[in-house]
Amino acid sequence: MAPAPRRRSYTLEEKQRLVAESYEPGASASLVARRHDINANLLFTWRRQMRRPASASSPLELIPVDVISSVPAAAPTGAGGADQRGVIEVILVSGVRVRVDTEVSEAALRRVLSALKAVA
Repeated sequence: MAPAPRRRSYTLEEKQRLVAESYEPGASASLVARRHDINANLLFTWRRQMRRPASASSPLELIPVDVISSVPAAAPTGAGGADQRGVIEVILVSGVRVRVDTEVSEAALRRVLSALKAVA
């Protein structure tokens, strides 16, 4: 009886090249795999591994978002009528609104959203 054939090993560069090729506009991952004589599931596994951040300690959480076609003009607020460019407004399911401008730090925003999530 003949010994089983050895599995082919791929370098990181080969994997990256094949994954990049599978993401080219109009490319089909299955066809890329077939063209290079590899199993499509293997290519999909490489794509998933390269997409996942190496330092992710917890899964990402999705939140519902509504997309609207037009935004009514905001009325000036406060004495100065602050410029509204760069303002994000998050409306939680509970009805709480969080308005954030470009001056907020990522750490501060994370603390506020975590606190709101904890009381929800």
